[in-house]
Amino acid sequence: MPNTAPTPSHEIVIMGGGLAGLTLALQLRRRLPDADVLVLERRLHPVPAACHKVGESSVEIGALYFADVLGLREHLEKDQLKKFGFRFFFSEGQTDLSQVTELGASRPLPTASYQIDRGLFENFLGQECLRRGIRFIDGAMIRDVALAEDGELHTVQWQREGEALQTVRARWVIDACGRAGLIKRRLGLAQDNAHAAHAVWFRISEHINIDRWPVADETWRQRCVTPTRWLSTNHLVGAGYWVWLIPLASGSHSVGIVADPRFHSLDRMNTFDKAMDWLAQYQPALHADLEPKRSKLQDFAFFRRFSHDCRQVFSEHRWALAGEAGRFLDPFYSPGSDFIAIGNTYITELVARDRAGLRLRAHTQIYEQIFKSFYDSTLALYVDQYGLFGDPEVLPNKVIWDYTYYWSVLAQLFCQQRLADIDSMGHLRDALLACQKLNIAVQQLLQDWGRVSERRNPPVMLDQASVPWFVALNRTLLDDALDDSAFRARIREAERLLQRLAVQLAQRAAADHPTLDLAALRTLVPAPLWLDAGEPLLFPPSPMLAEAA
Repeated sequence: MPNTAPTPSHEIVIMGGGLAGLTLALQLRRRLPDADVLVLERRLHPVPAACHKVGESSVEIGALYFADVLGLREHLEKDQLKKFGFRFFFSEGQTDLSQVTELGASRPLPTASYQIDRGLFENFLGQECLRRGIRFIDGAMIRDVALAEDGELHTVQWQREGEALQTVRARWVIDACGRAGLIKRRLGLAQDNAHAAHAVWFRISEHINIDRWPVADETWRQRCVTPTRWLSTNHLVGAGYWVWLIPLASGSHSVGIVADPRFHSLDRMNTFDKAMDWLAQYQPALHADLEPKRSKLQDFAFFRRFSHDCRQVFSEHRWALAGEAGRFLDPFYSPGSDFIAIGNTYITELVARDRAGLRLRAHTQIYEQIFKSFYDSTLALYVDQYGLFGDPEVLPNKVIWDYTYYWSVLAQLFCQQRLADIDSMGHLRDALLACQKLNIAVQQLLQDWGRVSERRNPPVMLDQASVPWFVALNRTLLDDALDDSAFRARIREAERLLQRLAVQLAQRAAADHPTLDLAALRTLVPAPLWLDAGEPLLFPPSPMLAEAA
């Protein structure tokens, strides 16, 4: 007799149990304790530690999302590595890090972030889902998804190897399948952007301790207090590229090369041997450390063009895309977990509205617009900016600007739980738009400055921890919830801070290069600030640093 058993149904089916899918499941369960969530993951668990994935470094939004929104702080503190911030060395062609400009902090800043061993973390997340009553099935290959637009349930077909095809229905279907992007492909939502960078990466089963690299100036080792530099996300930078060094709790170290093909083609680095030859030429100090570790290679992978956009990630018809299934920016500044946190928060809000019997159309459209604006604003930090990575004068100023923009606007919206607060967004629309326009103008100024910069590279450390306003801004991410009035005042103060910083950047650049065109910035910043931008916000200019050194 034919099988007449009813097709099982769930409130939410998440296709993909990687970082985006598992964290979304936990957020949904935490917000909606009785939510019926099924997660289908292609890979068998447990996955290997230091598994074949990129995205180990977290920054403040992602770190606070994992720790506080999902309640995972104990795991992060006990089983992952606390990150010692971002650190940059302008070390192209150099074997001695004490003889080049270093940008970083001499001591940790107030808001913690973490180096995430993705294998350890995703295994923990899978177990945590089960502990919280979420059904998590590994080894499940998605065979088909049929989306309904008439209020009916969606249908997902999946299968484990050697087992019969399974069919489930769901009120909500979330595509968290990564770059496979099942819904994106089905609906033709894929969209290129203007950022064509590529990346290669690999892992070595031994930590790379740059603090022990040979240097001529032994005082260099004492410029940082405990913890030492190897716990940072270290960047070795040159024109058109950057190299990351990320330590992992499993004892491995992640190494990546990210480059603009206009400077360095992928064909020169798309195997481990080629990557090592490339490092020998451009970052010989790292090559010297890695050469005796060749036998400890764990994996190697590359993406020709990793950055991508998407026409739509949220739908009133109760489907959504999470993580890389939707949009992806660039690994520089590690925004991947940030945008997972933001996207998952919007998805959770939409599911909660649906449960409450509220209409979704207006909110899906507004969340889509806001999420896309965050993406576009952040993308501006990368497009045509890779030439600046070899500039010890301009890049530190860019980093100060980019951090300030991030901590004072986007991170405030997240940390103060205002991402989905449409009322606040409405009141602050003009201020947020002004900050966005100012960011685009400053990114153009930085490009123009980089074209005429002398690229002086004195052997000094630019210590972010010695800049009081910068440390204080980072500390605000830990503030208790503000009321509406105080929050709106904070964002408007952020606009004024960014205006002051933009003026000081422009004046710094024009002091050496008076022919730079500042007209666009002058239209965005009130005239009085061009006469007095207040106390200095930037590091001293390079000639002063060189003299002090």
